[in-house]
Amino acid sequence: MIGVSERIAKMNPALPAWLAGAGLACAILAATDPHGDGPAIVSADEGDLARPCDVVIDFGGAPALTRATATAPARLAYGHDDILFGNALAAECVRPSGRPAAGDPSSAAALTLAGRIAASDASVLLLGETGTGKEGVARFIHDQSRRAQGPFTAVNCAALPETMLEAILFGHRKGSFTGANCDGEGLFKAASGGTLLLDEVAEIPLPLQAKMLRALQEREVLAVGALRPEPVDLRVIACANRNLADEVEAGRFRADLYWRLNVMPLNLMPLRARPLDVPAIAAALLLRHCPAELALPFPTEAALDRLTSHTWPGNCRELENVIQRALLLRSGDRIDAGDIVIDTAAIEVPANVRTLSDASRTAEATIIRAALEEVGGHRLRAAERLGISERTLRYRLAEMRAVAA
Repeated sequence: MIGVSERIAKMNPALPAWLAGAGLACAILAATDPHGDGPAIVSADEGDLARPCDVVIDFGGAPALTRATATAPARLAYGHDDILFGNALAAECVRPSGRPAAGDPSSAAALTLAGRIAASDASVLLLGETGTGKEGVARFIHDQSRRAQGPFTAVNCAALPETMLEAILFGHRKGSFTGANCDGEGLFKAASGGTLLLDEVAEIPLPLQAKMLRALQEREVLAVGALRPEPVDLRVIACANRNLADEVEAGRFRADLYWRLNVMPLNLMPLRARPLDVPAIAAALLLRHCPAELALPFPTEAALDRLTSHTWPGNCRELENVIQRALLLRSGDRIDAGDIVIDTAAIEVPANVRTLSDASRTAEATIIRAALEEVGGHRLRAAERLGISERTLRYRLAEMRAVAA
């Protein structure tokens, strides 16, 4: 529970509302006792009693942040002109470690559901576009679960060579293939006692999906070259940026594996559908990328307007690129609208597009072509710019060729 002193709540009544909308439970504390059990946000007049976990706000002062130390609280100053970013920054200073940054009520609701899911051991399927923060939510589920003291092991299935995928996931025995000079336990065994995140699970080849299904059903794995399976105790969280139901219908993904993974589905909305997350995530990114010894530059109102009005096709990854770029480009004490440089590709919708699915494919193809043009056709660099693996890019290019044929 985050305490907000009566005094600061009267000065800035939007602050408790922002905290509540971000899913951070708060309580108004009497002026005689401006501290609760958790961190508190107090006014500058109450700062003498503030603890290192608290935040002292000089509401009406020139925008500035002094970060917390082991012996002193964070001190934050801002006024009405910067109230949106200031409140987001105050929330960031008291956000529990491991909880993803959020400012939009829809994201807060998703995190609340994720916390409830964490209490069980059920498999979780996280769906959403590339860059929507699926790994962050997976880590949050792990941290909130009974397995929090165990390992969190993340693997991008699209980044692993197909010929080695089985051995990497399930392990191998010495001599089972050329180069296997010793036993390898595999990622399922490495994650035992904790959580295994299978990112881009749709990229697992069909023949290997049957073995994946057995591992999930029986809680045991058979290493390459082994004669007997070994038990594993872990929770599996799978991520996909493509609709797995469509992949099943197209014959690219096993229906039984889909239903085994889809015990608890959680769909993460794109950033454009949760606009209040933009200032919250921007605050978190500025704290992450601005060196602690330097003054943190507040975005001006015009810069924040530019950030919140963009549609973010690259989601949180694109926002992080823009924030890092702004930190490098700014010439003043603050980040202004001119420092917000956003790469956008004009997307023209052909007359033959009739459905949202058609529009999505057309937009995706346009963005892929633009990325390839910007890097001179270099697929690896284009994939990095798009926030996907080179293997996924090859798959998407093959789909585009099939559609054009």
